Amino acid sequence: MFQFEWPWCFLALPLPLLVWKFLPPYRERSAALRMPFLEQMAAAAGETPASGAVIPRANLAQKILGPLCWLLVVIALARPVYVEPPLQQIEAARDLLLAVYLSQSMETRDFSAPDGQRTDRLSAVKQVIHDFIERRRDDRIGLIVFGNGAFPQAPLTLDHGGVQWLLDETRIGMAGPQTAIGDAIGVAIKMTEHSGDRQRVLILLTDGNDTASHLPPVEAAKIAREKQLRVHTIGIGDPGATGENRVDLDTLRKIAQTTGGNSYRAEDRAQLDGIYQTLDKLTPHEIRRAQFRPKRALYWLPLGAGALLLLSYHALLLAHGWLHSRRPVANAAREA
Repeated sequence: MFQFEWPWCFLALPLPLLVWKFLPPYRERSAALRMPFLEQMAAAAGETPASGAVIPRANLAQKILGPLCWLLVVIALARPVYVEPPLQQIEAARDLLLAVYLSQSMETRDFSAPDGQRTDRLSAVKQVIHDFIERRRDDRIGLIVFGNGAFPQAPLTLDHGGVQWLLDETRIGMAGPQTAIGDAIGVAIKMTEHSGDRQRVLILLTDGNDTASHLPPVEAAKIAREKQLRVHTIGIGDPGATGENRVDLDTLRKIAQTTGGNSYRAEDRAQLDGIYQTLDKLTPHEIRRAQFRPKRALYWLPLGAGALLLLSYHALLLAHGWLHSRRPVANAAREA
């Protein structure tokens, strides 16, 4: 699309006519010698006295080039541009929060490392989440840790390397020995309240049951549903254990069902990795953003055309003057 950035500059088009109409003519005075007997001298020389005022007359080329060059200058001042089609970028519009449980039960060495060695649950979770974060390039990712309470370990950000580093800094027991699943959901709701039209997802992982929340997990899930926060739950503990070490799969399932998410159970690292790969395949909500419309400035075209016309005209004048000055020399040569 072609357009002018400053179309109001075309108001200057009649400016030369207004100057010509209302301003007085330009007068230039030059030194002269007053001679009372000028007429007698002119008659003796056979010349006819003329008026002292010389009014230059414009030729046809000047009458055409003057308005044309002014028009080209005004067009250049109006800044013509060519507006190209908008550059659009499709990006995943998802805010993804990872909630990790850090109680003493995460020390249990019942998961396998990639080399086959037994490792504690938290180390296995860290390795799986590292791989998961690397695959989520377009999501804003945040990290929540919970135990006695829930705390934001990393804000929602596109700096995934920073999230991974903060994940590595987590330690077993740093959030307390109890379990506050409902508070973790509450923190996620708070962290995503300014997400706008982005999809909000929480992946909550725990190996215990809720014993310390100020807000019951199912009630927190209902609030999350109202705030359009979808919660996926992963239980990695033993449902047959007692106390803090018993994972409450029924509550985790109710949380997921209430918010429209999925609930999973992982008994080893391979299952846990498969769960995160499944979550990775969930299609995010996509938005199309028009970043900007490139503009190509074209002011140099009329400006260059006007300059070229003026240079051509002056070149012709110089050539005509040079040929005129050469004629007497040629005539003198012929007479000789």
